[in-house]
Amino acid sequence: MDLHIHIGRTRSGRPVKITASNQLTLSNVLEESLVRKGLSIVGVIDSHSPEVLEELEELLDTGYARELTGGGLSYLDQITLILGTELEIYDENSIGPIHVLCFFPTIELMTVFSNWCKTRMKNIHLSSQRIYVSGKELQKQVLALNGWFIPAHVFTPFKSLFGKGVNISLEEVFDFNDIHAMELGLSSNTQMAEKLLEMQYFPFLTNSDAHSTAKIGREHQIVQLNEPSFKELTLALKNEADRGIIRNIGLDPRLGKYYRTICKVCETQAVNGECPNGHDQTKIIKGVSERIDDLALKQSSLVMNKRKEEKVIHPPYIHQVPLDFIPGCGAKTMDKLLSNFQTEMKILHEVSGEELLAVVPENIANKILAARAGKLMIKEGGAGKYGKIN
Repeated sequence: MDLHIHIGRTRSGRPVKITASNQLTLSNVLEESLVRKGLSIVGVIDSHSPEVLEELEELLDTGYARELTGGGLSYLDQITLILGTELEIYDENSIGPIHVLCFFPTIELMTVFSNWCKTRMKNIHLSSQRIYVSGKELQKQVLALNGWFIPAHVFTPFKSLFGKGVNISLEEVFDFNDIHAMELGLSSNTQMAEKLLEMQYFPFLTNSDAHSTAKIGREHQIVQLNEPSFKELTLALKNEADRGIIRNIGLDPRLGKYYRTICKVCETQAVNGECPNGHDQTKIIKGVSERIDDLALKQSSLVMNKRKEEKVIHPPYIHQVPLDFIPGCGAKTMDKLLSNFQTEMKILHEVSGEELLAVVPENIANKILAARAGKLMIKEGGAGKYGKIN
């Protein structure tokens, strides 16, 4: 399951996520997720956009999709779409903008929510737009429509809850009890996130935040459900009735764009928050690893009497190196692998060394196996640049 996939353009060519690829259309998202990635559940995170809603309705009208009794849309009876939207909060209580994800079980409820948002934002057609309500007001509206409220990529330096949104506690902006899960983002993992006291009370999601078809599934999770529906996923987020998230799978955080504190000018790692080459302090982009350590110290004195539930026991976090990070694994090699082994997830996690060697050169096969075993050397990312495999 990957619940954070953007729509770049509608079928008419209208922009939705401006920074996303023009090829990231609804039909291409479904094709890539089902055929090349091997996903069972995808979150289309710009479903609030009126033209996206029209395309979803057309899938129903033409019989390509059907609404599930438990919520969500089944496409060709092979993959489930969960309808979501990404919004930006920047109210009087937040220090900086915060991105959040809101999900709903049906097209009808997403349409109601879209119409509510329309009078509270400047352009309902675009993704990740600022909504002019408080964080808590948005939470109440989402819950009134039987939705999920999930802070997005919570540690990234820009536009996130713990990156720059609050000083110490999420309660500066949100109601603790009205959050369903936390999305970790590419530069953190479970071990890092659990350093924060507040994070220990929420399930973690690992989603791709894909801005192109190639990035779909680079982070995802394995979920245990009776059927792939919104209702079942709600039980999984609560870890009830034998449903649950059983594995989080994502990048080694060192490959993320914001892992280390880096000077954006000279791309040198900062020392004690300063550029060793003397560049201005404003050019320093604080890394997720350092930010988490700072917040963990501040949160250690919080009194956690906000909810009755116990701390969440998080499942294993499996590091994954997508094929496009593997040196030498270009488009032709990737197509060859996919034609032999069907999906990228199968190649990354299941195909044996002998099978790989029969299809690709030894150096590439060995790198895929080394990535699977966590034995690749990594140059850490930061200041907006991904890490690299040495």
